[in-house]
Amino acid sequence: MASGNMKDIKRRVKSVESTMQITKAMELVASSKLRKAKARAEEARPYFDELYALMCRTAGEARGLDTIYTKKREIKNRLYIVIAGDRGLAGGYNSNILKLADSAYGDGAKPRIIAIGKKSIEFFGKRGYDVIAEYPGLSEYIKVADAADIAQTAVDMFLAGEVDEIRLFFTQFVSPLVQNALSMPVLPIVAPVGNLDKPNRASANYDPSPEAVFGRIIPRMVTSLLVCAVNESYASELGARRTAMENATDNAQEMIDTLSLQYNRARQEKITNELNEIVSGANAL
Repeated sequence: MASGNMKDIKRRVKSVESTMQITKAMELVASSKLRKAKARAEEARPYFDELYALMCRTAGEARGLDTIYTKKREIKNRLYIVIAGDRGLAGGYNSNILKLADSAYGDGAKPRIIAIGKKSIEFFGKRGYDVIAEYPGLSEYIKVADAADIAQTAVDMFLAGEVDEIRLFFTQFVSPLVQNALSMPVLPIVAPVGNLDKPNRASANYDPSPEAVFGRIIPRMVTSLLVCAVNESYASELGARRTAMENATDNAQEMIDTLSLQYNRARQEKITNELNEIVSGANAL
């Protein structure tokens, strides 16, 4: 019995050691990539925050003007741009942002989806959403041209009246241990409340017209927002994967230690039984 038990334990130890080698390698790869991705996200974040604030201020300055980008509509059709990862094994990174997007529309009609990342494509495709565009493998090295293509698709649908609201779902990188799944309204642009009617506020002049200016800058602003959001999401994915693989490696090591202890006990039991058999045989003689 002890011999058979020892063989089973040895097989389990080898299996766990193989798994631990994989998780350790994935942890090292994620750590290596995280440094660059983190730097890229942190460098872009001030620009990201100021760009979104600028869009909102522009909307406030355009009050009373006839521009489709700030006009409120009855929301019947929605478009969600959802950024998730291309791989799993990243803790709750993918599930958090996908669940947030899946529950955001409440009891209304299902939104149309622009899915960025394989996990986003798979999730919404299996649940009967109208996925109008798919962008796998985009997060690690996003190009401005790709972001501009996504932004133009979304803006064109908004201008054509096919959708009444555009929201961006991404994950904000806080630290390798903390990532926040966020939903951001993109169009129509929401003006800030409470700071638009301050006295002596400089008014903006638009040449040739606010509509023409908005028509040129809004798609570019949305493009820049997308690039920054993808960078934030990719850094979050790597941080979550590094943490998950580190925990998996630690758990594997604990399991190996436990199995090694069980193996030693079984081996000790086998030796003791053999000694008892030898002593019993000698006494019988």
